[in-house]
Formats: sequence, structure tokens, C-alpha cells
Amino acid sequence: MRTLVIGGSIFLGRAIVEEALRRGHEVTTFNRGRNGVDVPGVEAVRGDREVTSDLERLAEGREWDIVVDVCGFVPRVVGESVRVLNGRAATYAFISSISACSVWPGQAADESSPRFECAPDAGRDDGDYGVLKAGCERAVEQGFDGNALIIEPGLIIGPHENVGRLPWWLTRIDRGGRVLAPGDPDMAMQLIDARDIAAFTLDQAEAGTNDRFFVSGVRGNITYRGLLEECRAVTGSDAELVWVDDEFLLDRDVAPWTELPVWAPRDEEFAGVWLPSSEKALAAGLRCRPVAETVRDTWAWLREVPVEERSFRGHGIDPEKEAKILAEWA
Repeated sequence: MRTLVIGGSIFLGRAIVEEALRRGHEVTTFNRGRNGVDVPGVEAVRGDREVTSDLERLAEGREWDIVVDVCGFVPRVVGESVRVLNGRAATYAFISSISACSVWPGQAADESSPRFECAPDAGRDDGDYGVLKAGCERAVEQGFDGNALIIEPGLIIGPHENVGRLPWWLTRIDRGGRVLAPGDPDMAMQLIDARDIAAFTLDQAEAGTNDRFFVSGVRGNITYRGLLEECRAVTGSDAELVWVDDEFLLDRDVAPWTELPVWAPRDEEFAGVWLPSSEKALAAGLRCRPVAETVRDTWAWLREVPVEERSFRGHGIDPEKEAKILAEWA
């Protein structure tokens, strides 16, 4: 099949390109060429999706079976891509986010849960990440004449992660010593590998599916303790995990989700954070590898990246703050 990936050089986009090539697709990628490296074997077209003439140059003389839009964050921008590419592909697969769901993370959610109100032509200042993703979904569903496939991932991990959550934990635990481990070690989580999202997205796109799916993994596929123990095992570290209560951390202004990546305190704000349902996608063929395999493969990739070149994008606690909290806890 002929597949266009808008993006395609970073993390999930890269995983989609690699999976499409593995299946024998003819793959075109469209990006500015400023971040990431093109996967060998693609036709790489350079351009800015916010410039209509660049989109028109991409579309001129080309047609595809599938468009996968991995890097759409502004409804107006996504809508323009849809307009230019309309009629040049059978299926437009848009990678959205569970954050488009207005009740999450405070409540459990699925495909039937309400989305944020956001117009399909909204601009970048018309809302935050989740609100704008909801508007992007509408831009695709209302503007594309073919199949509109909406993929709403949960928390994604895997090799080439550019968000920095699992890479920070692997790097921190590899450093050793006493490690501040947050909250309830038996908190059941729900994580998914980017490669599994890639395979499911292409399965559905190849089938011409016109639908939406939560792809957040399997509920309870690992605990927080299990995740950090897997990090310790693959790195061979002698790190000591010191589990510290939610309230103790919050009282010391530790930011959930970022300073200690994917830490979600047990409170109303995060009550449903690990409870989205991927049952519809699982019934449709979503296959999820064990989290332990993802941790192992991510460490194998990360070891090739020098520590000073690793990007955590604001994730991770300052070492002095960590040491101070550990001393107070003791």
C-alpha cells in the first residue's frame, strides 16, 4: 500500500513508518527535517504543514491509500491538511490522545465518553493540549470525505521515546544509590508500547476502518513497583527504591507526573488516570506486548545515547531536592 506519514521521524511516528515499511508499504514522510532522522527507505518530502503551498507541493502528482497524521495539534492546521489531501487517500488516520476526553484523568473513560468542546477551525490559543486535540478530531471527521480513523493513545512508552518519562527513570536508576520512588508501589498502571499502537493503526487503516479507538493498553499490565523493578533489572543497578507517601511528596511541592514521571497521587484529580478502557481496540485486534519487553528494548536503545545527550523534556526531580526529601523521610 502507499502510505503518507505526516511527521514520521520521532517516536510514535517513527514506529509507524518502520511498521509500514516492514509490511512492504511505499512510504512518504512529510516534515520539516529539523527533528529526528528519516527512516531509511522512505520518500522524504520536506515542508511545513502550516504553509499551504508546502502541502500543495506534497499533494501534487501523488496519491496514497493511507494518510497517518502523527503531529497534528492545532485544529485549524489539521483542517488545512485534510482539505489539501482530501480525495488523495482512502483513509485519514489521526493520532489524537486520551487527553481529548473531558472526564479523564478524573474518571474512567472509553470511546463513548465526552470530548472537550472545541471548534474544528480553532487556533493554537483556543485551548490547551487536550482541548485542541478534540478540535483536531472534529477537523478530520467533518472535513475528510473518506474513512476517518481516530486513534486515542494513553501513556506511550518504547524505544526512541522523546517525551523523557521512561528514559528518565532508566537513567536515574542506572545511576544507583537511594532512589525516591513515589506513592503506592502497588498502584496498577496501564502502559502501551508505541510499536503496538503502530501495528494496530496500520491494521485498521489497511482495512479501511472509519471509527475511533482508545489504545491505552491493558488495565493493570504492571504496577509502579513492577515498572521500577524492571528498570533496575535491565540496567543491572544496585539502586535502592525508597517508597515515599503521596501526601509527604505533595507537602514538599513535588509535581505529579513530571518531577517523578508518571506518578499520579491517589486523589480526585487522578482517580481515573489508569482506568481508560481499550476493550474495543483489544476486541478489534490490538495486541500489547509485556511492559518488561518494552523496558528492555528501551534500555537497549537508550544505552546508545550518551547521558549528556538524553532529552527528558522537563521530566525528573532535581538531585538536591530528591536527596533532601529522602533525608526528611528517613
